[in-house]
Amino acid sequence: MSAYDVVLKSREKGRPTAVRYISNIVEGFIELHGDRRFADDRAVIGGVGTIGGRPVTVIGIEKGEDTATRLEHNFGCANPEGYRKAVRLMKEAEKFHRPVLCFVDTSGAYCGIGAEERGQSEAIAMSIMEMIRLKTPTLSIIIGEGGSGGALGLCAADEVWITENATYSVISPEGCASILWKDSSKVAEASECLKMTAEDLAKLGAVEEVIPENGFTDAFYAGLKEKIAAFFAEKKAVPAEELVEARYRRFRKF
Repeated sequence: MSAYDVVLKSREKGRPTAVRYISNIVEGFIELHGDRRFADDRAVIGGVGTIGGRPVTVIGIEKGEDTATRLEHNFGCANPEGYRKAVRLMKEAEKFHRPVLCFVDTSGAYCGIGAEERGQSEAIAMSIMEMIRLKTPTLSIIIGEGGSGGALGLCAADEVWITENATYSVISPEGCASILWKDSSKVAEASECLKMTAEDLAKLGAVEEVIPENGFTDAFYAGLKEKIAAFFAEKKAVPAEELVEARYRRFRKF
């Protein structure tokens, strides 16, 4: 497939969203709400549960699966309160020594006037900073679109994994084409230039693992659950200070 074919695949209707991953992988999930400052942003779903018997904090950017749920979740475009809710849950996870698992699927953070007034860029920057220095294991999995700072706000993890037909980029190919060539019809060319596919990202070292999708069957979720459990078991044995230092070095090398 071309890079643009992968872009279209990552946006495909019927592709599983964060809620479906959580329901298939996390046992006994209890959702927690609000950033304790302004509101509960429904674009960000967060809470606690267990994976393989280990308590975890789970945070997901949720797009919604039909018109009603997409409107409810603002099409996966989080407001500042979404990132502040995520930081609140991460700090709580650190306090109780729980690993943090993030599912990322967003075209980008919400760019409305209200979001800017409430400090969108500061909220994303704070999320990145707090996640990098979190003294507990962290894992982010890109399951669809990983767009711009909206995705990076929840991807400052020990490792970043990506499903084979997901994307991760500083900007959408449409935005890139409009800026570089003043021509949105060059979207396919922009997709190639951005190196945003899982294959390209793995070569660049921006992701640690590419997860074959295999039709999103029960076996797919079971296999992913097993890999996540093994990852957290391995990282749990690493001293907190070493985790933070390795995470910092991971992002500095870019």
